Amino acid sequence: MSTIDRRRLLQATAALAVTATLTDQATARPAAGAHPDRTPPGTLGEPQSLDGRPFPAYDYSRASRLPREMTGYWTRSFDVAGTTRTAKVYLSPQTPIRSYYTVIAVPDGVDTGEFLQRAHWAAIADRREEGLFVVEPGPDGWGDATQEAAYLEAAMAFFQNNRYFSIFGLHYLVGYGRGAAALEAWAVAHPLRVIGQVYVDSPGLDAAYLDSYAGREFGGATEGSYTPVEFPEGFDLIRYDETVLPTWYIRPDRHTIGASLSYWKRAGDTGRRSRQDRTLGTVYRQRRDSRRWMTSHAGPIAEVAVRQRPVSTHDIVGFLTRYTRYENFFAYGNQLFERADYTTMGVQVRTMMVEGFLREYLVYVPRSARRLWRDRAPVVFVWPGNSQTAKVFFDAAQWWKVADREGCILVVIGEQYSATSVSVSHRDSHTFYRQLRRLVVDEFGADPARFYSTGQSAGSAVTQNFAIAYPEYFAAVASTSFTTAPDAAGTVGIDGVQVPASGRPIPNYQIYGYGDLGFLAGDLWDGTQNSLDSWARYHLRTNGLTLADVDSVAGVRHGWRDRFQTWTWHDDDVPVLRLSRNLYRSHNTMPEESPLLWDFLKHYSSEIDRDGNVVRYYSRSAFRRPRDSRRL
Repeated sequence: MSTIDRRRLLQATAALAVTATLTDQATARPAAGAHPDRTPPGTLGEPQSLDGRPFPAYDYSRASRLPREMTGYWTRSFDVAGTTRTAKVYLSPQTPIRSYYTVIAVPDGVDTGEFLQRAHWAAIADRREEGLFVVEPGPDGWGDATQEAAYLEAAMAFFQNNRYFSIFGLHYLVGYGRGAAALEAWAVAHPLRVIGQVYVDSPGLDAAYLDSYAGREFGGATEGSYTPVEFPEGFDLIRYDETVLPTWYIRPDRHTIGASLSYWKRAGDTGRRSRQDRTLGTVYRQRRDSRRWMTSHAGPIAEVAVRQRPVSTHDIVGFLTRYTRYENFFAYGNQLFERADYTTMGVQVRTMMVEGFLREYLVYVPRSARRLWRDRAPVVFVWPGNSQTAKVFFDAAQWWKVADREGCILVVIGEQYSATSVSVSHRDSHTFYRQLRRLVVDEFGADPARFYSTGQSAGSAVTQNFAIAYPEYFAAVASTSFTTAPDAAGTVGIDGVQVPASGRPIPNYQIYGYGDLGFLAGDLWDGTQNSLDSWARYHLRTNGLTLADVDSVAGVRHGWRDRFQTWTWHDDDVPVLRLSRNLYRSHNTMPEESPLLWDFLKHYSSEIDRDGNVVRYYSRSAFRRPRDSRRL
């Protein structure tokens, strides 16, 4: 055996030793909402090839899950400068559409399938109902970060956009040995796509590579047809090395890890002092007074840690899944925050037949609901954006944080298969809502006078169309990044059916981004007529108001770095229509917006009188104080 082969064998053995200490107890904790596989995970066997494989057929028996034929162990090959390279995919039996994935760089000298089993990654994926994407060394082992750049770009491009499976859009990274440096190099180049990262036995990256990215800045360019964001004069752009990214080095090379460690500490805005943690080792926490954009909502939650002793895969997963992230393209909307633990919280993942199709929905009844409202808790019906499953949006919008604080029940509506067998969109929304409304009234301690609707993008379209056609369904609505208005015939489209506009008022709030969809560009005073203007005209008219009745044409500035510009219209001192423009985001919503939406919604209730008319009430205390509500 050559010296090089012996070294690779030792590296592989060491990497396996780091994770082989897992016990059944350590892997038994399921992911939020998971239903553990009842049979022990067996041998992965030989991977099936995805090269040239037909795309999977629709599988309507699996609500919001990947087609059954795609679950299992797969391989995909890539031609990189004339060399054939491969990557593996493992999809657990219950992997959802747009699942979380852990991207793993395996060490030199191991069989990938054996590694995933011995390190318990496959078992954990089964229990968490998630996926794995595995990048592998070439025929001569892993090269350095620069040498591996083309392979990583090819593999990750396939991973992030293919029709065999779909992903959440942001990833957990775990690298072993020399593969750790190659994967870390990809993270440095694409920091907005990484939730958190762990590197085992890593040599780290050299300062020259890190410096080549550190000073790069994120501008205001947006994707596709979205409007570019224009920043004010003197605005400080975000640098790559200001992207907060939770990082953990396990048994790194002490002699070469310094540059990488310093880079991520600087990115995470950590303090100089460290603390010792029983699991993580030496921990550097983000400073309490940190002004990083990526934690503007959640606060200083990030950590960079170094440990010189091996740990279990369970500990690695525990570190990573404390976090989630949303918005993988536009830096100023990118946010790092806490990931929901469905099991601890008691989030219910349910299914229901709707017009002959199995549909998924989530129900969250926070402990605060009964404490604050007894058996009369308000309910927020949440409609995700196009292609977003209920699970994606539950984490991305952070409505569960609002529910914990305010005691409102959340019902997040799952979508149905759409353009492909691995994507979803809205369907049969009217029937679904009516079935869910009855269920919520029958099963949960809910106040039907305080039903609210919210949504993002296509989900906002559902909410806004309901507000126009069926305002009696909700006490108020508040949504983001999509406005609607009646067409020339006075109708709106719901599930492919044109429904007449009611012409009746309903309290309404819309938030959109400066860099949002083209038909939302500008504001209501710029002279350009678009969907934003049509939405405002309709709702002002139903309230007997005009554009000139706004509280301030300049709007009120508020939020992180005054990112929000808000206009409000009142009827007898009661706000009935509100519009906010988020000056520093593109199309995707942000968790900072959900509390704003709730702070509007919570003041309204409604009931149907004996004559079938909708009667609405406004409470300044949001119904916390008795007898302070007034009829609108």
